[in-house]
Amino acid sequence: MEYLTKQPENLSALQRFGRWLRLKQYQIEVTFGVYMFTPTEKFLFWSVVFLLCSLLIIATVLYLPQHVLFIINRAWFYVNGGESGIMSNLVAGNKGALSLATSSTTTTMAAATDMAESMIREL
Repeated sequence: MEYLTKQPENLSALQRFGRWLRLKQYQIEVTFGVYMFTPTEKFLFWSVVFLLCSLLIIATVLYLPQHVLFIINRAWFYVNGGESGIMSNLVAGNKGALSLATSSTTTTMAAATDMAESMIREL
């Protein structure tokens, strides 16, 4: 549990964020015994923590939007069934992919029309 003290209300958001970071640093140092490390060990420890946090942030920025879109498409499929490609394009707002989807639909319709005509000729 955090030690509750009365915080001054006139702090800016940046100062409050810095204070929160110092609190988290203190909690990590006390929890994992970092305060007993030598300066070199502290540097290595905080370098690894910074590296892991950086990798997490980069992965979140790069892959989270794609993953959320995948989950939305999967939910759309479960609710409505069938093909969810057009809905994913609308959700993503990707006009190029939407035009590609409509052009592939028209080529599919043309192929279905040719197939139907060939079947009628055979009968």
